[in-house]
Amino acid sequence: MLGAGGAGLSGAARLLAEAGHRVSGHDREASPFTESLGDLGVRVQLGGSEAGCLPADAELVARSAAVSDDDPQVRAARERGLEVIKYSELLGRMCPIDRTLAVAGTHGKTTTTWMLHEALEAGGGPAPGTLVGGLHQTRGLNAISPDPSGWFAVEACEYDRSFLQLQPFGAIVTNFEEDHLDCYGSLAELERAFCRFVDRVSGDGLVILGSEVPDSLAEAARGRVWRLGREVQLDLLGQERGYFRFQVRGPGWATPEVQLAVPGRFNVEDAALAIAMAVGCAGVSPAAAARGVAEFPGAARRFERWGTPAGIPVVHDYAHHPTEVRVTIEAARRAFPGRQLDVLFQPHQASRTARHMEGFVEALRGTGRVVVTEVYGARRHIDRIEGADAETLATKLRRAGVDAVAGGSLTDSCSRFVEGIDPNTCALVMGAGDIDTLKLDLLDALALRLPSGS
Repeated sequence: MLGAGGAGLSGAARLLAEAGHRVSGHDREASPFTESLGDLGVRVQLGGSEAGCLPADAELVARSAAVSDDDPQVRAARERGLEVIKYSELLGRMCPIDRTLAVAGTHGKTTTTWMLHEALEAGGGPAPGTLVGGLHQTRGLNAISPDPSGWFAVEACEYDRSFLQLQPFGAIVTNFEEDHLDCYGSLAELERAFCRFVDRVSGDGLVILGSEVPDSLAEAARGRVWRLGREVQLDLLGQERGYFRFQVRGPGWATPEVQLAVPGRFNVEDAALAIAMAVGCAGVSPAAAARGVAEFPGAARRFERWGTPAGIPVVHDYAHHPTEVRVTIEAARRAFPGRQLDVLFQPHQASRTARHMEGFVEALRGTGRVVVTEVYGARRHIDRIEGADAETLATKLRRAGVDAVAGGSLTDSCSRFVEGIDPNTCALVMGAGDIDTLKLDLLDALALRLPSGS
């Protein structure tokens, strides 16, 4: 596994190891994913990649999208005549065709996949499995092996057309928005890829589409299609500080009232889609599916509360698209009314930053302060764009009336962020790169700067 610390490959490694395969891996640095693999006996080498890192008895090499063709171990594997495949190809081979339920979409895939797994598990019967792009907050896992006849819920990413390696029995598409145009080139081509994904779903299965998904996806499906707002209805019953109560209704069924344990209006739609798939495709009772979803505590890095040093709530979210940034800010406003929202933001990939620059400016309007770190670039070998830097974004934010600054490295940005913090603030840390590694340093720095009672 080259890039074994990634969310996808680490989950695949766990499932393969639990199935009895001998698995090893390599990554540049340690992560919660690599550490959890060690508990399974999966040895992950850390540091620079060298040909000698490749085990002599390797029979198959899988690599993440962040590992290039000229990686020394990739070259060494090919020189030996070994098969080298991408994570998406590996996932396609691992997923059982008649039991895979895939979750695709621009936003919300990780949370919806976990909610689907929880709904399936609450239904009883053979234990379901899952492979998700984020850790469960209480389980501390990103993959669970299913029973031989259990359903398998999997996050299906559109990047690099990865989801076209799957042949799911059922599928959810949460939403559809412009993203990953570095590999698609146009919104029309992205839409065609989603249509191809939907077409790969079994004609005996079920496709469930979010409320803002193009009609072309429904037309591409070979079997049943349920759409949120049509066949599936969502009734909001109330909310308190961003935590919503609702009911979901479908053809011939309805849930009892559902109270989510995670905040945000966007999570309500994710929950409705997960419940509908569990009921409509897997035969779970509406009450059991609702109970499973209601008990879901959240995924790591999704509105994850890091703590309240000196009384300041600190929340981290994986948000790296303007829509995700906007809805995270909205959720924080509901959860922490009356507090100023200060943002420490790490842009993710130069191409996304360049394409969505104005969108990020709009999404961050109305916040108290914004410190922008250097742009994170996991795929630097294919993602080099001039003018897509932190200073450009900070400058545009200042022109829009936002108190913003480019903070430099993660460490320097953390220091700048803490220096200007106010006691009546909610600190939002957003980004999909390695900004989560700042957690302990940020909490300690805030506690030291603003001791309790100051």
